[in-house]
Amino acid sequence: MGFIYRRLIRRILFNFNPETVHDAVIKGARAAQSLEMLNSLVALLAKARNFPVTAAGLKFRNPVGLAAGFDKNCEAARILAGLGFGFLELGTVTLRPQPGNPKPRVFRLHDDKAIINRMGFNNVGAWEAARSLERLLPLGIPVGISLGKNADCSMEQAPQNYLETLKVMYPSGDYFAVNISSPNTLQLRTLHGSEKLRRLVEPMLSYAAGQKKIKPFFVKVAPDLEDAGIESVVALAVELGFGLISTNTTVKRDAVPEYWRSCDGGLSGLPLKAQSNAVLARVVSLAKGRIPIIGSGGIFDGPGALEKLKLGADLVQIYSGLIYEGPFLVKEILKYLERSHWRSPNPVT
Repeated sequence: MGFIYRRLIRRILFNFNPETVHDAVIKGARAAQSLEMLNSLVALLAKARNFPVTAAGLKFRNPVGLAAGFDKNCEAARILAGLGFGFLELGTVTLRPQPGNPKPRVFRLHDDKAIINRMGFNNVGAWEAARSLERLLPLGIPVGISLGKNADCSMEQAPQNYLETLKVMYPSGDYFAVNISSPNTLQLRTLHGSEKLRRLVEPMLSYAAGQKKIKPFFVKVAPDLEDAGIESVVALAVELGFGLISTNTTVKRDAVPEYWRSCDGGLSGLPLKAQSNAVLARVVSLAKGRIPIIGSGGIFDGPGALEKLKLGADLVQIYSGLIYEGPFLVKEILKYLERSHWRSPNPVT
């Protein structure tokens, strides 16, 4: 199936504007998931051996998840779950609806298997996303919700903005990812600073602690952090007990042709792989197994996923790989893990 996608379907889709194609795919998936027979067929075609994993107190049927940004409005989760994912991370969701940045804002770098996006957290807002998920849950796999800041919210008001979004989405998520690393919202990455991050995360952890069910948190970090920044984020994660997602997209352009170096936005895909792996390795070495870690960035096949798992990630996420390699990439990765005799150090017991 992956061969057919790469040889035929991808060639057709890549003739059109990437955002238009993505929106059409999501709308099609949203309509298709209402047909139970079609959901069952997709699940059958994507079926592969699973590798149950425990991380952050949650049980995952396998370590391969969908990264945030693919299903921003939490509207196609049912059919996405059928593609074999061990978990889904939906969003990024903001408290209020917002249109995002001006178009065009998504660019394919075909030859480099990369994407540059400057979407800017375009989404329907937390209330509409929560209503959508209410109709789709449960899915049988953990669902993470990525939380972001409204563009018109000042940095001083950011903690309250994130907290209010969390309150709306809390019943819908099994875990929450705090997105402070998108390069497409002005000054967002300044929240990596230790005291700013503490002021952001502590109210959310406090809110969760007061609920009937305490749910885990992850903070998604930028691949462009200096070592001192990585150290401070990991130290705070260990102190407060949240996990890390390593990493988001990069603003660096060292690994792509000069033509793209003046194009604003976050770079994802294969050129991000080495940089994200370097940050992941550093995060793992500092964390020393004390916090759960999700590896993301540049996974296009089984070897790419296994590399992150061997570096110490408990789980991995894909996005750009799905665009280039097709909807059955998860199955291909799981088959490779089976052939490689991979075993999670944290199996479900």
